[in-house]
Parts: sequence; C-alpha cells; structure tokens
Amino acid sequence: MKRKIFNIMGGSFLVDEKSASNWMYIFLFLILALIMISSSHSIDKKVYKIAALNEEIKSLRSEFVDTRTRLMTYKMESSVKSRLVEQGIKSSKTPPVKIIINVSN
Repeated sequence: MKRKIFNIMGGSFLVDEKSASNWMYIFLFLILALIMISSSHSIDKKVYKIAALNEEIKSLRSEFVDTRTRLMTYKMESSVKSRLVEQGIKSSKTPPVKIIINVSN
C-alpha cells in the first residue's frame, strides 16, 4: 500500500512499461476538466446576460407604465377641452343629436 502511494507521489507510474494506459486516463481527465471549465464560463456569461436582460425588462416596464399614464391623461375629456380651447375651438352647449335611419326594402 505504501509502495503504491510512493509510486504515485514520485510519478513513477508515468514512466514504467504500462504507462501508456495511465497517460490515456490523464488525457481523458484533462479533456474533461477543460470541458467542465469551458461550460462553467459559458454558464456564467449566460447568467450575467440574463441579469442584464431582467434589468432591461424592469426599465422597459416602467417606461411602459409611464407612457400609458401620460396617454390616459391626454385622453381625458378635460385635457382634450383645454387643448382645443388653446386652438380656439370651443365645446358645444347643445348636446349632439342622434340621426336614425330606417332601411326597409
């Protein structure tokens, strides 16, 4: 048991006659480690991008609410009347009259 541990720590398992299979495992673990590091970096980039997009969504949502509020104030009757008075158009004192047309064959 001690001898195997000393062989591993000394690196003799890399240079003996059966070392080809050991090198294959080392390369396999190296490739797997590189893939793992690469995927970790890719995931980190995606997390940062998602966070930035969420911030943009919050900003756009607040802009939408602000725009909708301004539109509602522009559509109010009092607001329309005040803008028409500025242009010299006054509201009518008499209510509108409905025109009813009966179509019969």
